[in-house]
Order: sequence, then C-alpha cells, then structure tokens
Amino acid sequence: MPFLNVIFMLWLHLAHAASIISRSNSYPLNSRSNTLGPETNLIISNKVISPGRFCALLKGEHFAINVVNRLTDDEMLKSTSVHWHGIRQNGTNYVDGVSFVTQCPIAQNHSFLHSFEARNQAGTFWYHSHYSTQQCDGLRGALIIYDPEDPLSYLYDVDDETTVITLADWYHIVAPVLSHIIGTNANSTLINGLGRYQGGPQSELAVVSVEYGKRYRLRLIAMSCDPNFVFSIDNHNMTVIEADGELTQPLLVDSLQILAGQRYSVVLVANKPVDNYWIRALPNTLGLNNFINNQNSAILRYNGAPVAEPTTNQTESTMPLVENNLHALINPGAPGIPEYGKADINLKLVVNNSGGIYSVNGVPYKPPTVPVLLQILSGAQQATDLLPTGSVYVLGANKVVELTMPALNAGGPHPIHIHGHSFDVVQSAGNSSFNYVNPVRRDVVSSGILSQQMVIRWVTDNSGPWFLHCHIDWHLDAGFAIVMAESPLDTQAHLGYIPNAWDELCPTFNSLTPAQIGAQNSYQEAQNISTLLFPNT
Repeated sequence: MPFLNVIFMLWLHLAHAASIISRSNSYPLNSRSNTLGPETNLIISNKVISPGRFCALLKGEHFAINVVNRLTDDEMLKSTSVHWHGIRQNGTNYVDGVSFVTQCPIAQNHSFLHSFEARNQAGTFWYHSHYSTQQCDGLRGALIIYDPEDPLSYLYDVDDETTVITLADWYHIVAPVLSHIIGTNANSTLINGLGRYQGGPQSELAVVSVEYGKRYRLRLIAMSCDPNFVFSIDNHNMTVIEADGELTQPLLVDSLQILAGQRYSVVLVANKPVDNYWIRALPNTLGLNNFINNQNSAILRYNGAPVAEPTTNQTESTMPLVENNLHALINPGAPGIPEYGKADINLKLVVNNSGGIYSVNGVPYKPPTVPVLLQILSGAQQATDLLPTGSVYVLGANKVVELTMPALNAGGPHPIHIHGHSFDVVQSAGNSSFNYVNPVRRDVVSSGILSQQMVIRWVTDNSGPWFLHCHIDWHLDAGFAIVMAESPLDTQAHLGYIPNAWDELCPTFNSLTPAQIGAQNSYQEAQNISTLLFPNT
C-alpha cells in the first residue's frame, strides 16, 4: 500500500481551532476529511494549517507509521516522539514512543518508522506526543481499530469518522512556558477541535449530524492535558459499550465523567424530535466549568433541523456512569486468587505532592538520559542498576500483579495509565467493595479523591519497560510516574530484531545543541507570567 502524507501541526489542534488561538495567525481550516490507513507518513511540523488526522484500521492490520520531524518553531521543543495510546506493543516495546523510557526523541529533520501489530485489539485509541508536555500544544489524534466481527454491532447502525468525538483543552501560551509554572489552567475546551473561550468571539462550534431513527456509536476520546469532562447530550440517554478499547456489557447512562486519556464508546439512538441539541463537555477547570457563551459545547443536529444553535436546557443527571457498574464483556474476571492481597506481586504506590513536585513512594520521577530499554538491552537487570534510581520497579515474568494506589486529593482525581497492558479494576475509587468476578477492564483509571483508593490487576506477560503515570501531563512532567520493568532478562528475546534506526535515535538526539532542542527562553517567559515557578533545572 503506498504511503500517504499528512501534515500534523502542533499549534492548531484538529479542525477549525484557529479562532481560539491567541499566538498564531487565524486561518479558516477544513474539517477532517483525510482518513489515514495503517501505512502512513506522519509529518510533524509547526503552524501548518491542518488537523491531527483520523487514523483508521481494521482488526489484524499491520501498522507501518513513519514519524517525520519537521519542527522549526524555536519557542517550542523541536524534537518529538509519538505514543500509540492503548496499543499493548507486545514484542515491540521499542516503538511504544515514550521518550527516555523506550527510545530517545526523534530529532529535527529525522524520522523513525513505527512498525507493529495490534494483536487481537480493536476499539477506540489515540496517538499523542510522549516528549515532555508537547502533547498539550496539539500533537494528538484519534486512532480507531474497527472489528468487522464486533459482537455488539447489532446495537448500532453508524460507526465511522463522523461519530468520533474528541475532547481536549487548549492553552493560549505554549507548553514549554507553562511547564515552568506551578498550577496552570486551560483557556478553553475543544470538541472535535472547535470551541470558545471567555471573552472571545462567537466562533464556530462542532456539529455531529444524525438521521432520525438511526443508532450511532459515538467514540469519545479525552485528549486533554489536564481536565476531566462530564459529557452529556441534552434530552438523550447513551448506552456505554466500550471502555479504553475493551468491550463492556451495555450500560444505560445519561452522563459520564471521562478523565484524560480515557475513551468510551456509547450508542446514541436518534429518536427525539428533529431539532438541534447541546452536546456538553463540562471540565473541572476552575473558571471554565460553566456554559457561558456556549463554551464547552458542540451541537447534535438532526437532518432537517435548521442551521442554528440549540435552545435546549440541561437537566439534572439521574443515571450518571458509575465505573463499578461496568463489566467486561469478553473473558470477564481478574487473574489470580480472588482475594485482596493474594496476588503474586502486591504493590502499594503512595503519591505525595510538595511544592508542586509529585513523588511516588517518596521519589519524584526524573527522565534518565539513557532510555530504560537501552539500559536493559545493555545488561542492566536489577532495580538497583536501572535509572532513574527509585523509579524503576522490576517485576518477574508471568506474575499476577495487584496494585493499590490511595488517592491524593491535591490535583485529583488523577487518571492513572499503564503502558503495555489493559488491567482489571477490582476496586474502583469511591467503592468500598472488591470485584474479582467481572470488573471493568481498561488502561486508564481514576485514583479517586479524599480517602478513596483504586486497586487493579494484570499479568506480566509482556517483557519490557512500561511507563505507569498520571495522564495529566503537567503532573507527569512534575514527577508523577514510575517504570515497570517486566522480566528484564527476557526482554532481548521477547523483542527479537530491533531496527538499526532505533539505535541511531540516541546518538542523534544527544548531539543536539540547546538551540536545536528548542524552547531556550521558556523559563524567562514564564517569569514574566507568574512568580509561582518550579526550580529552573
């Protein structure tokens, strides 16, 4: 299949975002029209007027995505990496795309081919930068793997590019500057790349078109750097059928909270009077958590309805999604002895915050200069030998792991993501009971608030270093992460052939000058904005 070309910009995220950008020129943008297949050149550049494209595949197809770095903006980081969120990368850890865990960043004017299988996976995923906080500047897009034999396809009629709904936050200051500031809030919410901000113009809002009588699988993707959203559609219920690439038993709700990194598929039945209805995504961002000027909103428009903004009103939710009411549809049941603390490996991760710096079991995560995978392939096997010291946890092969994380209220709820695995949520935050029989299975879970905790289980059947982190990018950048190194002795054999291009990433990146790395003046710019800053290290 010939390679397709796509320009993927950092300044403008998804379609029609220009009207809410304060530091770039405003241009009209075309709506999403290019659907990428599994063989693609993903060209990353600055200030090019084009959205992060929708990437669609069929279950079982091979990925061959060549990430080409053409970044030039000196105010921003000019290297990059791309992570395929939710793809387990079993046997291909080296293309997981995590800077300083599985690879060095891709330097300016260089490229790296990500070739991998999504072995038996189907569902709603996404891709985004995993280099510092670069994702917050817009390097992100939807990645959908369709299953022609989806066992829940009888519930819906339409499932295509038009039913993907992305939820994101947007900032009027670039991420390298904001990364120095302790506590920062988004300026607006983007739904499919469109939104409004306080004091801004009546810019265009995203429209999801439906035909009366049809059933639609809406694929919701929370691409935010920080906020979670309460999602609802006026006068309509929704049936949840998927969480983070894992099918669930159908569950009827009228609203749902979706945290950064999470995804849900919901079935919407278009059976209301032909009209326009508000789609709402209320963030937990202070000062932004309202619908003034119809911010945090999009439009559900029935065919035949006038081209106008809705006049519908939001009603109180009576059937909100409660996570422990979700149950895995396929092969339900957590691995191991169905009793708390009876796994092969029982971990407790205690998170704290001091002066804006996060620590896990007393250690703030600081990226090593040598990727953890390269350390393992070079002979390091024990936690005491692996960097960063205190942040790498070595796990034996084919063990049942049970991880408990008490909630940290500061900055919460925190969305916790593990690379390389889906996991069973045997205790959801806010629920006092355990469920080992049929818990929801997913890859991002809330750690809760106040005195809550979450407990998850998975099996270490995927040798390699896997990142575990808060998916609020500002928190990750401030130390909220660890690395799970699964059976390091087996990693070389499990991965097999690693392309020479991967070996060249680190020497190339390490040769860069500060000017070539970019964002040299970001700290000085942050000083002009706030006095509440992290140390300039």
